[in-house]
Amino acid sequence: MNPPVLLPIASTRETVAGTWALVRRRRLRLWSTLVVLPAGTAAGLLVPYLLGAMVDAVVEQLPVARLVWLTGALLVSGTIAIVLIWWGQRLLARLAQTALADLREEVFDAAVAQPASVIEEAGTGDLVSRISGDTDAVNTVIGGVLPAFLSALFTVTLTLAGLGAVDWRFLPAVLLATPLQWWALRSFLRRSGPVYRSARAADAARSQRIIESVGGAQTVSALRRTDEHIDDIAAASEYSIGHDLAAMRLRTIFFGRLNIAELIGLAAVLATGFWLFDHGTVTLGAATAAAIYFHNLFGPIGVLLATVDDLQNAGAGLSRLIGVTMLGTAKPAAAQQQSGSEAEPEFPPGSGLAISARGVSFSYGHRVVVDDLTLQVDPGERVAVIGASGAGKSTLAKVLAGIHPAQAGSVTIGGVPIDGLSPVELRTRVILVSQESHVFVGTVRENLQLFAPSATDGAIRLAISRLDAGWVRDLPDGLDTVVGEGGVTLNAGQAQHLALIRLVLADPAVVILDEATAEAGTAQAAELERAAEQALAGRTGVVIAHRLSQAQYADRVVVMEAGRMVEIGSHDELLASDGSYAEFWSAWERGRCRSR
Repeated sequence: MNPPVLLPIASTRETVAGTWALVRRRRLRLWSTLVVLPAGTAAGLLVPYLLGAMVDAVVEQLPVARLVWLTGALLVSGTIAIVLIWWGQRLLARLAQTALADLREEVFDAAVAQPASVIEEAGTGDLVSRISGDTDAVNTVIGGVLPAFLSALFTVTLTLAGLGAVDWRFLPAVLLATPLQWWALRSFLRRSGPVYRSARAADAARSQRIIESVGGAQTVSALRRTDEHIDDIAAASEYSIGHDLAAMRLRTIFFGRLNIAELIGLAAVLATGFWLFDHGTVTLGAATAAAIYFHNLFGPIGVLLATVDDLQNAGAGLSRLIGVTMLGTAKPAAAQQQSGSEAEPEFPPGSGLAISARGVSFSYGHRVVVDDLTLQVDPGERVAVIGASGAGKSTLAKVLAGIHPAQAGSVTIGGVPIDGLSPVELRTRVILVSQESHVFVGTVRENLQLFAPSATDGAIRLAISRLDAGWVRDLPDGLDTVVGEGGVTLNAGQAQHLALIRLVLADPAVVILDEATAEAGTAQAAELERAAEQALAGRTGVVIAHRLSQAQYADRVVVMEAGRMVEIGSHDELLASDGSYAEFWSAWERGRCRSR
């Protein structure tokens, strides 16, 4: 049931290298942290030593001034420890949070730089679970676990040094518990690593099923497949929960073994202290200090071993995040030239670029959706593609846009193979607008500048006027109106209108409209179709036509059936040939007459 994870996952070595690359950008903060935190820990470890000295002062009946001096030193060392540890943890938190912020940006850059087919094949649930769940796991560790882990590590190291300074014979007693602790940790790490990785993958599969079901809720309900989808989500959830329970069982066994090790170690230290004191080798104060030192190790060792659980979880998340960055981000053409690599091709000037598809085929599994299709679209030409549902129109649009790589045959844009273009160059030249137009939370201006960040208000207003979108000016705050969740709600037609304005601002040479006006109601259909006409002006256009009125005014019309092109020609030529297109047109005309 566990699906393969198609997005890469970094190995341990790659994860360490990627993390170091993020941290070393802030060397000053890194070294400051590594100085301040151990200094605070060392100051705190003076407390047991001073308490032992106070015990000796009482036993030996030293002057009260000695006790006062020791008390003052204890207060000062404790205060210094608190301040330095607080400062060190703040430095560590800032170091880690800024590094995580950089990682988030690199993950986003790498994801958007990939061909859409890479993300679609992996499933959006995989990427969403990495950006949300894995980032949260890493963030949780940074916020609390990592500072505690490093403080505990410094405490254990310096405490063992302090015990050795009191009397080296305490060290064998302390280390008596180490084999059991090491065995418990080794067993936990060996068994928990695969469980955590499987749990992350199971969570990604569950997210994918939820996203698919929620995204297609209306279709699922219309087909009366709700119960089946609920059962699929429940099965995926149970599978994910099973991994969580397995991890909980491992943690319970792990902590039980740690408690046994602490009991053995404390008994050994107390026995050693009694024997050394009884033989006059150490003072009562020294034995007391040794016992306090070991008792103080309970917390740090517990933290070290207990936080391994969270660190394992965060490590799995970190390897998945760094795995996304391994996909790489596209370099601008100038950067590629400077690095000595092959530059992006130069396209000839003019209105639009030619699209050439030769012998193109594409399948979903064993189902052939586009079958040996050849199509030539000249620069500036507008071609409409029609056909019944399932004919392969939308898949063809995605192949021509470079979202799906052709599994057979070839596609060129302006004479250049589409698979030879970087994702950045491809998206600059070719834009696909589908019927699913998303409105992002933010102002109208921010939504329109997504594909054209440098677009001025003047350019935006010109595009709005060109596409006759006066409703934008009528919004409460115009371009500053906040839309999306928590803001002004736009209807489907307005969302598609925004997508067409984005298209004009991006100014691509090739536009592919995949039923980009299909969601509009009857009242907005004519308005959106006029806007689409204006958006396509001066560009090469392929229109997957939802309404045959779009095909009527195209230069040529392609009719698809079962993934093949069965007719091609102008509107008038295809009507005269009395074939499939003529049948579609006749049915379309009858439907319009009935609706009047």
